[in-house]
Amino acid sequence: MTTTTLAVLVPLLPFLGAAAGLLLGRTAPGFVRPLAVLPVLASLVLAVTVAVDQGGGQAIDSHTELTPTGSVPIELGLHIDGFAALVAVLVGVVATCVQIYSTGYLRDDSRYPSYAALVSLFTSAMLLVVYSADLMVLLVGWEIMGICSYFLVGHYWETPEARAASLKAFLVTKLGDVPFLIGLFALATDAGSFRITTVLGTVASGGLHHPTLVALLLLAGVAGKSALFPLHTWLPDAMAGPTPVSALIHAATMVAAGIYFVARLLPVFQASTAAMVVLAVMAGVTMVGSGLAALAQDDIKRVLAYSTIGQLGYMAGALAVGDRGAAVFHLLAHGAFKALLFLAAGVIIHASGTNSLAAMSRMKDLRIRVPDAFWTMTVALLALAAIPPFSGFFSKEAVLGAAEHVATGHTEQAPGAAGWIVLVTGLVTAVLTAAYATRLWLLAFRGHGAEAPDHGRQPVTMTAVLWVLALPSLAFGLAIGPLPDWFDGRDLTPVLTTSVLGTGLALVGGIVTYGAWRHTTALAARVPLGAVAAHPDADAGHVEAEAIAAHEPVFGDVAHAPDPADPGRLLLGPLHRHAAVGFHLDTVYSVLFVRPVQAGASLVRFLDREVVDTYVRGAGALPRWLGTAVRRAQTGNVQTYVSALLAGTVVLVVAALLVATGA
Repeated sequence: MTTTTLAVLVPLLPFLGAAAGLLLGRTAPGFVRPLAVLPVLASLVLAVTVAVDQGGGQAIDSHTELTPTGSVPIELGLHIDGFAALVAVLVGVVATCVQIYSTGYLRDDSRYPSYAALVSLFTSAMLLVVYSADLMVLLVGWEIMGICSYFLVGHYWETPEARAASLKAFLVTKLGDVPFLIGLFALATDAGSFRITTVLGTVASGGLHHPTLVALLLLAGVAGKSALFPLHTWLPDAMAGPTPVSALIHAATMVAAGIYFVARLLPVFQASTAAMVVLAVMAGVTMVGSGLAALAQDDIKRVLAYSTIGQLGYMAGALAVGDRGAAVFHLLAHGAFKALLFLAAGVIIHASGTNSLAAMSRMKDLRIRVPDAFWTMTVALLALAAIPPFSGFFSKEAVLGAAEHVATGHTEQAPGAAGWIVLVTGLVTAVLTAAYATRLWLLAFRGHGAEAPDHGRQPVTMTAVLWVLALPSLAFGLAIGPLPDWFDGRDLTPVLTTSVLGTGLALVGGIVTYGAWRHTTALAARVPLGAVAAHPDADAGHVEAEAIAAHEPVFGDVAHAPDPADPGRLLLGPLHRHAAVGFHLDTVYSVLFVRPVQAGASLVRFLDREVVDTYVRGAGALPRWLGTAVRRAQTGNVQTYVSALLAGTVVLVVAALLVATGA
């Protein structure tokens, strides 16, 4: 087979697996798990083959027009450069691990067949986005991911949290997709084509008429899909879905799509200085705000959700300084260790029976109950905190190094202001990231109090994939030697200045957090463990679902009693209560958007009921009254009819005489 044929099969196989899984889910349940795992695994093998064939060299282009669509053609095509080849491998690795993990995590879930099919469809849609050479075909994958996220986040639809989270994710992302679609049409109108290479050629020749407007419209969609400020609020609530879904969304699909889109079309954004500065501001606010919020969360999954938002801010910051190589490098490294963090968190939730870090901090020996999760999560947290030699150090330093080059004027691929914004906020975020990573590790694994509940050993399908993902989390950064060919020849070697600053600040953040935890440990020893859900016979998915249904402190419910051992409270001080609720952005949006829309809907309902319905009822009443009057005149009595005829005749004669006399 040619490389093009293999590339076509990469997104096609998971799609066929999803279709077969939906069709056979009820009639042949024994085929559901093989259909969930094998197509995605085969897609991964083909993606690796395509990446090897591409080799970081000349991009692979292939396209065909199925039917005429007017002046601006829409084509089915592939455009596979080094970025696309590597991102597709990441998607395949994470999706395969998630599907294997889910066979154990949701082994007793009655809705597993539809869940597995949606995960495969989600994977197929992301691969379509990665390989597509046409913006409209890319948009198809973009929108399919939005639908899949709605259903997967709402998997536990019996709980109000899951229903609300799925609806919020759908509406917030759609809010960004509307201007995104307008921007795509404006871009294609100027270029005369939806093909990405043609669009980039138009930009290079100066043919883009309104670059700032187009770039800002596209950024709205990117902010929604990739959870950047100000459209990031849906992502922490999306933790109401099963943990493997969180791993897939945060590591390899959905949120990665927006960053990848900007990387593919970076010259469009570089054509506008204002757009690059706006992107830098979005990245800076996203990084710092999410770091503070993560430090205040009690739910282990919400900590990781805000962590994802912060790391997406780093990727957006790299793009804001014009370095898509650093952005995609961090996307790949982050995808590995963030998938590992979520899947390890699922094992911990199963072992502890709760999502609450406060409850975990009152359990001793939890790390002994889940040694696989303990060691692999430790590796992933070190990568997240950018401690060398873990992968996050190399990829994060690539971002900071690129920002430093722009800020100091060594390169002019972006405005200097954007470089300073990304550099300063990136260094501040390095402290915060290390702080909340250390806090999570201490509260989850260094607790004191009662014995952790014993739910038995986790299935090998859940623990084996942790070690698979631990390898790139540990060693991916060491592969920077052969990687530049896949990154536009970009030298990914860390810069000395930012490496020392970033690592030093990360160590400061970790040490200070450890000191704060030691200071509060004595208080924690005097607080009883409290009720922790016990599910000795349930699979991990049911443990999580029942924790949600029982309204445990899992989705940002800060009304629960505070944990005296929480160093986050000591470090944030009075800022803690604001950071715990995401700095009240949901309240602001409720005041600015939700309430006005509800008020408008109430007004429309009132006008419809009191004005339109009244008019309709009145219009129907008049003929009804006339019909009643005429019906009463139809008595069937001949004498009455003759009398009425004579009376009418007399009236007409009198009227005629009066007219004649007046004349």
